[in-house]
Amino acid sequence: MNESFLESARPGGAGRAQKETLAQLNGVSSDAKEPGVTRRSLGEPTEGLSGKGHLNEVEPLLSLRGIDKSFGPVQALAGVDLDIPLGQVTALVGDNGAGKSVLVKTISGIWEPDDGQIFWEGRPVHIRNPKEAAEMGITTVYQDLALCDNLDIVQNMFLGREPTRYRLLDETAMELAAKRTLAELSVVTVRSIRQAVASLSGGQRQAVAVGKAVMWNSKLVIFDEPTAALAVSSAAMVLELIRQLASRGLAVIVISHVLNEIFSVADRIAVLHLGHIAAVGPISEFDPQKVATLMATGTSSWSSHESDSPSDPREL
Repeated sequence: MNESFLESARPGGAGRAQKETLAQLNGVSSDAKEPGVTRRSLGEPTEGLSGKGHLNEVEPLLSLRGIDKSFGPVQALAGVDLDIPLGQVTALVGDNGAGKSVLVKTISGIWEPDDGQIFWEGRPVHIRNPKEAAEMGITTVYQDLALCDNLDIVQNMFLGREPTRYRLLDETAMELAAKRTLAELSVVTVRSIRQAVASLSGGQRQAVAVGKAVMWNSKLVIFDEPTAALAVSSAAMVLELIRQLASRGLAVIVISHVLNEIFSVADRIAVLHLGHIAAVGPISEFDPQKVATLMATGTSSWSSHESDSPSDPREL
């Protein structure tokens, strides 16, 4: 760790300029007299949540209504209705070609739907590109993580959003913010926040990607196969990070083929079959056999609760 970081870590070491930069990263004025009053820390529920960190039952964070998407003659999504509440992990499962990736890329702004409506916090929105999705608070952690192996942890977490001081990168502010974020996520296996990402394990890379999403005040974090090719210990760490995000009031979507992991981490589940929502509801109303059957056929003998119809925000 460089000398500027060590100096800033001493009492009184961080100067006025560094404090102002850190305050800007946290979204508050550097003159705030009561830390934590105007800035929402990771452990506090998001505005509009109950004390348990859940959005009220009337209005989910994200609502999809009648979403269609085609690529030539191929109907990738057909009439998809889905609600994503805050403070819960929603698992999105389906066989290959079911439409999971298309749905996630539609939410993330990579593709616009051909028909249907997206509601964000109860308001209709049009997400035209990933930048607009990021500005709304939507972050997607893809299977390849989109991290730069030749850069260190701090550089990856601030890539494209580097704070400056006197036209130079404010390395001290970046190191402090990155270290604090990883500490709040209980990431303790990283030797140094200045080590190259290429030297990290799969679980540690996921932790960096999650920390990056949290640091920039995401409201919805989407994980695409987060435990693929990870060792058992690393996968357990990633699943714990996912639970932490939900417990802190964020909405989480997880795509995975590993049903055991889905049942250990998810609060709700949505099953896609050939572009249609085959079933959606609380995870307690499903079991692995029923989910596997729905993934393969789109139907199940379990039908009385097969449509946990979400409320229509247009009627609110």
